[in-house]
Amino acid sequence: MGALGLAGMATPFDGVAAYAGGKTSGYGKLRAVKDLRDGRVRLLLPDGFRYRSFNATGSRLSDGHTTPGKHDGMAAFKTVKGQAVLVRNHEVFGPVGAFGDKNKAYDPMAGGGTCTLRVSNYGRVLAGAVSLNGTMGNCSGGAMPWGRWVTCEETVNGPDVGDDHTRGDNSLLKEKHGYIFEVGIGEPILSAGRFAHEAAVCDPKTGAIYLTEDDFNFASGFYRYLPPRSPLSAGRILDGGRLQMLAVKKKPRAKLYKHQKAGTAYDVTWVDVDDPNPSFTGKPSNDEAIQYVAKQGHAGGGARFARLEGAIFHKGVVYFVSTQGGAKVTKKAPSGFGDGHGQVWAYDTRSDRLKLVAESTSRSRLDLPDNITHSPRGSLVLCEDGDGRNFIRGLTKKGQVFPFAQLKPIKADPGAEFAGATFGPDGHTLFVNVQSKVGMTFAIWGPWKRGPF
Repeated sequence: MGALGLAGMATPFDGVAAYAGGKTSGYGKLRAVKDLRDGRVRLLLPDGFRYRSFNATGSRLSDGHTTPGKHDGMAAFKTVKGQAVLVRNHEVFGPVGAFGDKNKAYDPMAGGGTCTLRVSNYGRVLAGAVSLNGTMGNCSGGAMPWGRWVTCEETVNGPDVGDDHTRGDNSLLKEKHGYIFEVGIGEPILSAGRFAHEAAVCDPKTGAIYLTEDDFNFASGFYRYLPPRSPLSAGRILDGGRLQMLAVKKKPRAKLYKHQKAGTAYDVTWVDVDDPNPSFTGKPSNDEAIQYVAKQGHAGGGARFARLEGAIFHKGVVYFVSTQGGAKVTKKAPSGFGDGHGQVWAYDTRSDRLKLVAESTSRSRLDLPDNITHSPRGSLVLCEDGDGRNFIRGLTKKGQVFPFAQLKPIKADPGAEFAGATFGPDGHTLFVNVQSKVGMTFAIWGPWKRGPF
């Protein structure tokens, strides 16, 4: 714990402070805790914490539809006291048919989308319904300050693109994919780009939408979408704006996926992407199509990252995760683009400065971070997507890292992972998903004030 290769966050950055090199126990040693739903042990947590799982894959929603699998990104919105409204992604790929009502689907052949639940702080489901369907590969997404969830497609599949390896016959699809959607609106925002979207966050001061990209086999970009009108005044994200990629000043096409010295910071600028929403002719390969937008940004000098996934906006700063960024820390690098086991970056929207916050120096410290959020007291919360043991880890404002929860290994599903961590609006409950063959959502509560969350 603590030895992560961390950099302090000094003015004008908010959040993580100088790394003192010490250790923190966080909330203490993790122990096996029984699920209050059925008495099975699914999580290891610190002493005093309890949890209940709910809304597993295949369970019935109150609208009569069945809960799909691949639980992923999620946010909690305010409702009556002691409850939260959860909007949750389902990262289903392929032309497998839409869940829910196919007549309402964006693409009746696509199996991804979102569900919206009203739950108590103790994980009891009070209502649940399909809120968007017919999309594909809905991964991280993000909560918007006007009270809506933006869900993101981590794909460019469509009838104009070659097949996506083992994910099925793209000619069966009815619509192009690779977009962001505002749940409650249900239309793709075409000008925000057609690429392997991951997360979306909004700067409420400017209305800019910041976007991450996770191309598994190619360098990814960090983007912003500038709508024609601020979504805070429009009440939604309008199409017809401008897509840009972050670039490092005086260092075109910077290889930021490489090992960076702790505290490295860059002055940055933004380069336009001229053709953010391609329609392909000749049915290019999936790899060609998924790289199309990023290659435009890189050609203009855009910085290159390794698999950008989760992002969160907090006090003027966009924190985002590079899942495979950083130095190689094992003999065998993970599969996919990048040799490292994770970086956390911070982009200060006020000063146009980018700074490295953390870089994994060992899989036992941090192993392929994915979704990210912040706690009521400002610490960052990271969900791991590594092989073997997966943790929820905390990164404190003093720059210290600690394990908060461990997923009990599932023999039948070694690829199971945490996803979508989000604190309820009153800070009482940490809601988090486990994406596995039988995915589910957890409500976790306990003595938060005893530690940094």
